[in-house]
Amino acid sequence: MEKIRIGIVGAGNIATSAHLPAYQSCKNVEVSAIADINFNRAKLAAQKYNIPLVFSSVEEMLAGAEIDAVDICVWNNAHSDVAITAAKAGKHILCEKPMAIDFEHALLMEEAVNKAGVIFMLAVPGRFAAPNMMVRELFEKGELGEVYYAKTAYIRRRGTPSGWFTDKKTSGGGPIIDIGVHRIDAAWYLMGNPKPVRVSAATSSKIGNYNTKGVSRWVGTECPDNCFNTEDSGAGVIHFDNGAILFFETSWAINGPEHSDTQICGTKAGVTLDPLTIYGERNEYLSNDILTVAKNDNPFLNEITHFADCVINNKKPRYPLEQAVLMQKMIQGIYDSARLRKEIEL
Repeated sequence: MEKIRIGIVGAGNIATSAHLPAYQSCKNVEVSAIADINFNRAKLAAQKYNIPLVFSSVEEMLAGAEIDAVDICVWNNAHSDVAITAAKAGKHILCEKPMAIDFEHALLMEEAVNKAGVIFMLAVPGRFAAPNMMVRELFEKGELGEVYYAKTAYIRRRGTPSGWFTDKKTSGGGPIIDIGVHRIDAAWYLMGNPKPVRVSAATSSKIGNYNTKGVSRWVGTECPDNCFNTEDSGAGVIHFDNGAILFFETSWAINGPEHSDTQICGTKAGVTLDPLTIYGERNEYLSNDILTVAKNDNPFLNEITHFADCVINNKKPRYPLEQAVLMQKMIQGIYDSARLRKEIEL
């Protein structure tokens, strides 16, 4: 097999603005079909990206298209149903973050994937961005030493999406499960993915559905209830079994400066991603080394190419199933800690 045939489920923003453009440059994947509960939206995407087959459900697609894998780009609360259906049909799975709406559904997905023996990869592009891949390589070579501390942030001053994103029943939560997961996962990955053991967190819903002028929003499709009942900011600390800790903060809306950054600290050296800088010592003097990475890097293309390579060559993905489940467990712990106002054992 030189190429895999993939069917995309969901023709919304993440599919049309990220996945489908990347597929056009991907040499080891052929997009054979697309499905969406809004058939007209799927049809428009198919016309734009020359996809031969269009369906109104994953079940129709699995019955009517010859595919090797499914790319899940639907609402968060539909991830588990689509993944379980695909796994039962023997299809490999690329699933947009988050894995599921909650930990319970993630476990159901894990059971179905393991029973079917298919490859599952969580699609979080941070693991496939050139700076992150370089730092992970430094970690694996031991150049950072023992990593014991990290902090990360994804802060929007005003950037709350519309539609289904703010309906907890559909999304599972606000910025923590939407954008915070990108930075939390990047930091965890660069720490070597130690096992999380407990978390303490707080969330806030203080800004709400603002009417601030001069700001833009990511426009999400309206869902059946279309409520606005998620948090708009959150922060906390995750503890790991090796003694390391990770501080995180994230927001869609907060009265503070926007910033997006990650810092990793080890016994030999530390690193920041924005800009990509190594903080260490040379000849017993402090040193700051700014590293240059590939320009025009496309994490989504890297991610999809890697997934296809894993399917073709039966390799374990860079974001394997067990880590996806652990990430969902951390997200669940964050929300549980905030709700109960106490530290949670994971």
